[in-house]
Amino acid sequence: MNLIFVGPPGAGKGTQAEAIINEFKIPQISTGDIIRAAIRGGTALGKEFKSYTDAGKLVPDDLVNRMVQERLAQDDCKSGFLLDGYPRTEAQAETLDKMLAGMGRKLDHVLLLEVADDVLVERITGRRSDPETGRVYHVKFDPPPADVAPRLIQRSDDTEEVLRQRLSEYHDKTAPLIPYYEKAGLLRRVQGVGSMEDVRQRLFQMLRG
Repeated sequence: MNLIFVGPPGAGKGTQAEAIINEFKIPQISTGDIIRAAIRGGTALGKEFKSYTDAGKLVPDDLVNRMVQERLAQDDCKSGFLLDGYPRTEAQAETLDKMLAGMGRKLDHVLLLEVADDVLVERITGRRSDPETGRVYHVKFDPPPADVAPRLIQRSDDTEEVLRQRLSEYHDKTAPLIPYYEKAGLLRRVQGVGSMEDVRQRLFQMLRG
């Protein structure tokens, strides 16, 4: 099963991706993770990535595309994969189509986890972390015990200002993938509001057909 996971920041893709890869026994391919691993490993591609990240520049599309192609060619992807964070643009989507066609493969589904912006703001800005245990609470949906509450902190990127900026970037750059894959008949819209288990069951039901 060859999948792409798309959705706005804070929609719960990370949690649900973990459930999907465990259930369907396919690897999750995150471009961010691959870039960091390549830099740590000092590979040829890793050195190229490092030259851009050290300069504070975005890694160019052609490098990211090569990296994804190398990863998809590995043995553990033969039974399928879940791409997370790629493609980010229509140009990358077109390159991925050609890449998979060259391997004699194609996408099965593009999962879109849909959550309204206002719901995401409430979800993200209400998160609080316990610096002692690492446990994450939510002031409304999962409130902390009274004795723990005073020591909780809000991460600097869990503010409304930062989230609105990330959402704006998502709508500008990544959201155009939605009509691209809708036209190809691959887009599967999944409601991302509700309990984690409810959302997981919706995803599983759709994937099992």
